[in-house]
Amino acid sequence: MRSSYLFTSESVSEGHPDKVCDRISDAVVDAYLGADANSRVAVETLTTTNRIVIAGEVRGPETITSETIESLARDAVKSIGYEQDGFHWANAEVSCHVHQQSVDIAQGVDSGDNKDEGAGDQGIMFGYACRETDVLMPAPIHYSHRILQDLAGARHADPKSGLGPDAKSQLTLRYENGKPVGATSVVVSTQHAENLSQEQVREIVRPFVIAALPDGWMCPEDEFYVNPTGRFVIGGPDGDAGLTGRKIIVDTYGGAAPHGGGAFSGKDPSKVDRSAAYAARYLAKNVVAAELAERCTLQLSYAIGVAKPLSLYVDLHGTGQVEEAKLENALMEVMDLSPRGIREHLQLSRPIYERTAAYGHFGRQPQADGGFSWEKTDLSAALKSALA
Repeated sequence: MRSSYLFTSESVSEGHPDKVCDRISDAVVDAYLGADANSRVAVETLTTTNRIVIAGEVRGPETITSETIESLARDAVKSIGYEQDGFHWANAEVSCHVHQQSVDIAQGVDSGDNKDEGAGDQGIMFGYACRETDVLMPAPIHYSHRILQDLAGARHADPKSGLGPDAKSQLTLRYENGKPVGATSVVVSTQHAENLSQEQVREIVRPFVIAALPDGWMCPEDEFYVNPTGRFVIGGPDGDAGLTGRKIIVDTYGGAAPHGGGAFSGKDPSKVDRSAAYAARYLAKNVVAAELAERCTLQLSYAIGVAKPLSLYVDLHGTGQVEEAKLENALMEVMDLSPRGIREHLQLSRPIYERTAAYGHFGRQPQADGGFSWEKTDLSAALKSALA
């Protein structure tokens, strides 16, 4: 492993077109799970200039109608803050094309007299954790998210801030002896009011970047790029079409770890694209929290309709205090990694997903109502005991 290098990750704000779509899709998931914890949802959203299209398949209460879904979409867009000529929560045309779940999928996923609940699809999922930050996330993606979260907080707190909903950040960090030591470049592009110049936006953004980074990490002045094109007034879905599931690297580890390819938003927890990726992060984080390794990459694989995982693979990147094969056995012992086992252990059949749609699904704080339960480190003691 190289010890000295540069590494870059990016984030996008809640107002980015793709993130608007993720949020709408997850609002639909929450509505169904809130009405019936056994609902099945796979919903995609597309946005463009004053248009929102929602499509997918569901199985759940008939009380959630097309009108309900339209209202959820408008509420999500309003909460983000879009009241612009080209994209407005009240004026956008909303089309809903949601139908019943395929019976062929249902028969493979549902439990029966002689079978447990099967995985909602085939696939591979990865989890990762490391000691670069206090939340055991890679530093580049962690601080990229923080910059945009702080900018969004300022925008929501002050309607006269001059900031718009659509924004992106990109952070390049220098690593020495395998550890991040500072930023070599920072890029922030943010939608802004018509009357603000590029230099004015730069000075609005600067204190948020400095505050988000550890002391002394700010990049050189000539490597601090704010709105490099010079102007960013037209943004959001009016500037670029959005789709659910196009920001899977932003949602996870910023490229610092492998990705299985499946998106999270718009899917209920029977879909292992989502639930098993959460379980993989949970296990990897607990491995690092238990001081069994400085870094941990974990892979799970599943087949549609099959309950048991087909494989579990662990890589400790030469930092482990235990043999990886032994750790793999211990992980299978301390947690049931069937779709049902994951859902019940992490209590995923709850309306906790709309909040995950921006600023990453990982590295967040566990919440009292069960949100981000996969960020807990409550498995560390059981892991140590299983390995003893």
